[in-house]
Amino acid sequence: MSPAEKITALTKIPNHVAVIMDGNGRWAKSRGLPRMLGHRAGTENLRKIIRACVEFGIHYLTIYAFSTENWGRPTEEVQGLMLILEDVIDKELNELHEEGVQLRHIGRLENLKPALREKVLHAIELTRNNNRLVLCVAFNYGGRDEIVCAIRRIIEDGIRPEAINDEVVASYLFTAGVPDPDLIIRTSGEMRVSNFLIWQGAYSEWYVTPTYWPDFDKDELFKALQSYDQRERRFGRLSTSDCAGDAEPHAG
Repeated sequence: MSPAEKITALTKIPNHVAVIMDGNGRWAKSRGLPRMLGHRAGTENLRKIIRACVEFGIHYLTIYAFSTENWGRPTEEVQGLMLILEDVIDKELNELHEEGVQLRHIGRLENLKPALREKVLHAIELTRNNNRLVLCVAFNYGGRDEIVCAIRRIIEDGIRPEAINDEVVASYLFTAGVPDPDLIIRTSGEMRVSNFLIWQGAYSEWYVTPTYWPDFDKDELFKALQSYDQRERRFGRLSTSDCAGDAEPHAG
C-alpha cells in the first residue's frame, strides 16, 4: 500500500498523538549494545516519526523523552540523555524549523544546566510561529508534578474555589493551549501509564505495541492509526449502537 493509499484508507486521523517512547535500553541489550546506543537509536527514529506524522496529517505530537523519575537512573545514563538532547537541538533545530515544526517544552527546565536550558528556550522562540506540526517534548516531566504545579499557581493567583473548573485547571497545566491527545501510543509492550499526561489523557484512546521504540517506524505508526480508526470514542457516554437500541419506537 502506497503512502497516499494508507492515508485515504483511514476515515479519521487523530489531531494529537502522544507517545511513550519505551524500550530503547532493551533494544540495545537484545543486540549486545550499550544502553546509550539504544537511546541514540531512539532519537534517530524520532525524525522518521515526525515526518510520518506530517504525512498522515497529524497536527500535534507529544513525546515522553525524560520523566521526573528518570533522575534516579545511573548518573552516566542521565548525563548521556542530557547530551543527546543538546546534540539533537544543535543538529536538528534548523531543519525542523525549515520544515515548519513548532517546538514546545512541557515539564520543568530548572534542573537543566543553564547552557542547555538556554538552547531549549531558543528552540521554542525560533519555532513559535510554525504550524505544520506542533512537537511537544516532555522533558523532566511528570503528570503528578504538573498537577501540583497547576494547583500552586491557581492558589497564587487567588482564584476562588467556586471559579475552578476543568477549563481553569487545563489553562494552568504545562500543556495549556494544546488539545488533549486523541491517541496515546506506548512502545515495548509495557501496560503502564508511567505518570504521563494524567489529566490530558483521561479519555484518550490507548495503543500498546511490543515493538521497541527504535523499531517503531512509519508502518508501525500506520497500524496504530488503523486501530484508532476502528474505535468509537465515547467520552463516558453510550455508543451510537447502544443509543439506537434503547430508542423508543415512534409513529411514522
